[in-house]
Amino acid sequence: MVFNYPNGKRFRPRTNEITNEKNVVKKEKDLSFSNRGKTLEDEINETNIYYLNQQKAIIHKKPVPVQIVKVEYPSRSAAVIREAYFRTPSTTDYNGVWNGYYIDFEAKETENKTSFPLKNIHQHQVTHMKQVTNQKGIAFMIVRFSSLDRYFVVPFDILCEAWTTMEQGGRKSIPLKVFETETFEITPGYNPRIDYLSVIPNLIANEE
Repeated sequence: MVFNYPNGKRFRPRTNEITNEKNVVKKEKDLSFSNRGKTLEDEINETNIYYLNQQKAIIHKKPVPVQIVKVEYPSRSAAVIREAYFRTPSTTDYNGVWNGYYIDFEAKETENKTSFPLKNIHQHQVTHMKQVTNQKGIAFMIVRFSSLDRYFVVPFDILCEAWTTMEQGGRKSIPLKVFETETFEITPGYNPRIDYLSVIPNLIANEE
């Protein structure tokens, strides 16, 4: 089945692929036996199921509206979708509610060891997160440095500052040093795997 973006560009499904230091797409390496083959999205999905089961939060991956344009009927009881279009560009990956707060975030991973390339984020996603924070929601990124097996929760203001610098002709990535000094690192666990809710109070405190 073929999916297309609103501008007609062919959609290529995201697999467990990540960018290396030269921004070349590579397949993700297995980092440990317990986490073999899992992407950041897999880990967050598992974490969200745990949060839901424990009644800690309701966070889901956002569905993307799709318009079907070509369907074939090989039999009376079967239909096969051959072509479809995304109706609108995606915003961020996840949203939901925690402790009365609206949560909205994007999940990204890179194999770069020294920085996170901002080309992994799009303008409409930055705009969306800005709109969320303007309405007193909590917006952030979760970034996984796959080669280092390190996870960070990035407050929106850090992303916004880096994005503005890039637009003004400056650096096109966020250095690892900024992650280490200005964001919140998460140590992966068993259950939940990526306990990102543990740093939400810090994000709230930073905005007050």
